[in-house]
Amino acid sequence: MLYFTLASKAYTRNLQYRSAHMVHNIASAMFGFMYACIWIGLGRDHPLGDYGTAGMVSYISFTQALLWVTSFTTNGLGIPQSVRTGQISLDLMRPVHLFSHMMAKEWGQIAYQFVYKSIPIYLLYVFVFSLQLPDQGLTYLYTILSVLGAAYLSICINYLIGVSALWTTESSWLYWGNHALINVLAGFFIPLEWLPRWLEQIAWMSPYPYLLYTPTTIYLGTGDPSRLWGTLLWCGLFTAACLLATRLMRSKVEVQGG
Repeated sequence: MLYFTLASKAYTRNLQYRSAHMVHNIASAMFGFMYACIWIGLGRDHPLGDYGTAGMVSYISFTQALLWVTSFTTNGLGIPQSVRTGQISLDLMRPVHLFSHMMAKEWGQIAYQFVYKSIPIYLLYVFVFSLQLPDQGLTYLYTILSVLGAAYLSICINYLIGVSALWTTESSWLYWGNHALINVLAGFFIPLEWLPRWLEQIAWMSPYPYLLYTPTTIYLGTGDPSRLWGTLLWCGLFTAACLLATRLMRSKVEVQGG
C-alpha cells in the first residue's frame, strides 16, 4: 500500500504540468517525424532489408514513443540532488528500503509518461503514417512484458547512476553517457542487425538491446519472444547490483552542502 501511495503521488504531481508537457510531446513527435522521413527518403533508393520502408517507419515510431518509458526517466532517480542537499541521510534512515522507495516513485513517473506522452505520440504516428497494428493478442502480451522489463531496467540503471553521487561530486556525465549508449546500443535509430558485426556483439553483451530493440521487434513481430528471458536475466542482475549498492551507501554517506 505504501509503494502504491508513493507511485500515485508521483503520478498526481505530474498532472499539474500536463499543459507544459504537451510542448514536450510536440517536440518529441517532430523528432520522430523527421527520423521517419529520413528512412522514407532512404527507402526510395534502398530496399531497407527485411523491414522495408513501412517497417522502418513503424520501427522508428515505436522506439520514439517508447523513449518516454525506458530512456527519459529521472536523472539518478533524484538521488544526486538528495546528496547535495543532505536529504539522503534522512532517506537512508526511513523504515523503507531506499531502492524500493525510489523505484515506487519512479513507477508513478513512468506511468504518467506512458499515458500522457507515449500513447498520444504513438497514436499520432498511427494516424499520420497509417501504421499497421498487431493482430495477435499474444503479441500485445509479450510487448507489455518486454516494456515493463525495459522500464525496470531503466529504473535500476538510473538508481546506480544516482548512487554514484556518493563517490563523485558530479554524476550527470553518467546520465548523459547512458543516453548516448541507448542511442547506439539499444537500437533507437538503427536496428542492431544493421550495425557492424563487432558493435552488434558488444550491444548484446549489454542490457541496452532490452530497453528498445527487444520490445520494438516483439511488437512488430520480427523479434523472438524468447528474448524476454534475457530481459529477466538482466533484471535479476541489476536488482542484485542495486541492493548491493544500497548496502555500500549505508557505510558511506557524503553530504555535499546541506
